Amino acid sequence: MKTVYLDNNATTRVDEKVVEAMLPYLRENYGNPSSIYDLGGTAQKAVKAAREQIRAFLGAKNASEIIFTASGSEGANLAIKGVLANALTAPASADNVPNKKHIITTVVEHACVLNLYKTLEKQGYEVTYIGVDSKGELDPDELRNAVRPDTALVSVMWANNETGIIFPVEKIAQIVKAKNPDTKVFVDGVQAAGKIKMNVGESLIDLSVISGHKFHAPKGVGALYVKKGVRIIPQIVGGHQENSKRAGTENVPYIVGLGMAAELATQGFDKNTTEMARLRDKLEKGILKSVFNARLNSGGPNRVANTTNIGFEYVEGELILLYLNDEGIFASSGSACTSGDLDPSHVLKAMGVPFTSLHGSIRFSLSHYTTEAEIDYVLEKLPPVIEKIAAISPFQKELAELKQKALV
Repeated sequence: MKTVYLDNNATTRVDEKVVEAMLPYLRENYGNPSSIYDLGGTAQKAVKAAREQIRAFLGAKNASEIIFTASGSEGANLAIKGVLANALTAPASADNVPNKKHIITTVVEHACVLNLYKTLEKQGYEVTYIGVDSKGELDPDELRNAVRPDTALVSVMWANNETGIIFPVEKIAQIVKAKNPDTKVFVDGVQAAGKIKMNVGESLIDLSVISGHKFHAPKGVGALYVKKGVRIIPQIVGGHQENSKRAGTENVPYIVGLGMAAELATQGFDKNTTEMARLRDKLEKGILKSVFNARLNSGGPNRVANTTNIGFEYVEGELILLYLNDEGIFASSGSACTSGDLDPSHVLKAMGVPFTSLHGSIRFSLSHYTTEAEIDYVLEKLPPVIEKIAAISPFQKELAELKQKALV
């Protein structure tokens, strides 16, 4: 049976060149990078080289601004908790309000961020949640008006994991800093890495996080950018590693893999994103043309090249995924971190997607490995899958009306 993987926003296949780069550090070059002998020195040089690769990938100005982590979630926690802890200890001055405990974020953030803010609210923090419009975009005036003298942190995502919508993070940082220069700006760059050209060094962004397994590095490694001069309090306390920001012996093979994946993404960026966008658009247009109850949840140019989110009215998304699985097609009904939750997507709800398609919305996310033949296969198999599910739906009257409209 053919296998078509279209869930690359959940995780990606590790590039063979990444595996090749990692292997020597799993075998012969296994030294601890903190050791002073040659074997440790070899590992230390590899970590240093990978740090430079990530610096270039993110457009940071200094390699010392890069902290390696075990995941995007850990990086986000370190950034957010680290900034907030520092805000509580920073002395009062003419430009600084002490004990700042106000946070601004959006209603469409990833679960690893939203759930952290829910926890912080229980600890006495006040969180303002900014909404989005039907296109999934923010109102800059709402954001500007929310910034206060006691706002310690503004936290937004660069690209949405469910819809691919891109937030204007550089502009957001400018708005925040114009209102309160002392407020720190954290950007979740996990879904942007490898899909958008990132240049944090030329922006007012203070912190940003990426995760390796979203752009063809292995799971279990990520990186946090912390702009020079921005203070964070470590959340894992121990040794001196990562400039004393994150204790623990560095995971050298995976760090090497992360660096190689970043370099490969940079080298093939224009070609890969152009081709992914073409195939995504073919898939999108083909589904909307051939499936009578399909509606586009997020369209237009303001999104990453690999992502489309399509709602199928009056049918269940979980059933669609199960039927597609039987055909060897792997997609998603939303974030992998919330796949066990039967509630509809909080992102699509915030966008005002009609209830008739909320439960039947599917995210298709491509990679540079996706081929035209695979897209053709999906366009062949998906319409009969929807017909099968529609035939057992309790909403026969509504589906018949939709089919009639599609025939007109």
